Amino acid sequence: MKEPSRDGATATTRRPSPRGWGGVAAMAAVCALAAGTLIPLSRDAGSAIAAPDAADPAGGVTRVDRTVGEECESPEASLPPSASDGPTIDAIKKRGHLIVGVDQNSYRWGYRDPATGTIEGFDIDLARAIAENIFGSKKNAVIFRAIPTNQRIPALNNGTVDIVVRTMTINCARIKQVAFSTAYFQAGQQILASKTSPITGYNASLKGKRVCSAEGSTAYEALERNAFGAVFKDPGDGRPDDEDILTVPNQLDCLVRLQQGLVDAVLTDNALAAGQAAQDPAVVLRGDKPFTTEYYGVATKLGKDDLVRRINHVLEDYRKSRWTLAYQKWLEADLPKIPGPPAPKYRTG
Repeated sequence: MKEPSRDGATATTRRPSPRGWGGVAAMAAVCALAAGTLIPLSRDAGSAIAAPDAADPAGGVTRVDRTVGEECESPEASLPPSASDGPTIDAIKKRGHLIVGVDQNSYRWGYRDPATGTIEGFDIDLARAIAENIFGSKKNAVIFRAIPTNQRIPALNNGTVDIVVRTMTINCARIKQVAFSTAYFQAGQQILASKTSPITGYNASLKGKRVCSAEGSTAYEALERNAFGAVFKDPGDGRPDDEDILTVPNQLDCLVRLQQGLVDAVLTDNALAAGQAAQDPAVVLRGDKPFTTEYYGVATKLGKDDLVRRINHVLEDYRKSRWTLAYQKWLEADLPKIPGPPAPKYRTG
C-alpha cells in the first residue's frame, strides 16, 4: 500500500516483523513511511585505509590528469578545492538555505533519532559542516530531504536537492551522471545474514539463496557481475506494480525483509551493514573482509564546479579534526580500526 508523505512523495507501508526481532523492524517501517519528507534544521553549534598511489610531499594529495576520452582509472579524483563563491553558491545564498539529500534510516550514518525526531549521523554532521561554511552562523541554513537510494541521482539532476550526502559510492558510471567531491570514507561490499545462516560470505554458499540489495546500488551491480547462483532479481523487475522483495528503493528495507524471512541475506556496504548489525543482534557480517574497495563522496549536479570546489575546501579542513570526532561519535564502536579518512585525489586536467 502506498501512502503520501508530507511533500507529496509516496512511501511503502511495511508489514510488521513476524519474527519478533526486537523493535528494529518497527523502526524501519516508521523510517520508510517518512521517506521524502523535508526537514528544516537549525545549524548545530572495516579495513585499513589504503595509501594513495602517488602522494605529493606537501600533504598526501594525489593529483591525477584527466583528459577527454581517457579511461576511467581514478573516479574519485575531483576538482581542486576553493573557498571562492560562484554562480551556484551565489544562488544558494540568495535562496537562504542549502538543500541536502540524505538517508534517514541508516543507523549511525543518517537516521531519525526516535527520542528527538531529528536526523543524526556521520553523513549529517558532514552536511552541516558544508552548510556552516557557506552560511556561517546563520540559523536554519540547511534543509534535509530524505531520499531513497535509487533517487539520489535523479534528485540532483531534477533540482530537488543541491547536494547528496548519503553513503554514495564514487564510481566510473556515476561520474558521467553527477559530480563528486573528493572521497570522505572508504567502505566495501559485504554480506549480512542471520547468525544461524549457513551463508559464509560472498561465495558459493549463496547458491540458491535469496539476496536483497537496493536499486541503483553498487551491491546490485556486484550481484549482476557475479551472484554465485543466488536469486537477486524480482521476477517482474521493471514493472511499476510489482511488490519488490529482492530489489528495494531503500537499503534498510532489505534488513526488514531479512527479519521477516523473505530473504536469506543482504548485500550492502560493510559500513551500513555494521550499523544494522549493531541494531539487531540476530544478524552478522559474513566473510573476513569486504570484497570491494569503494569510496563515499558528496555528489552534486554536473557543471556545478564552484560548489564541488567549495565542498572540497570544507573537506580539507574537516579531515584534520572534525572527521575523527565524527568517526569516534558515530562509527568507531561498530567499525573499529579505521585509521582516518582517505587522502584526497585532485584532477589536473
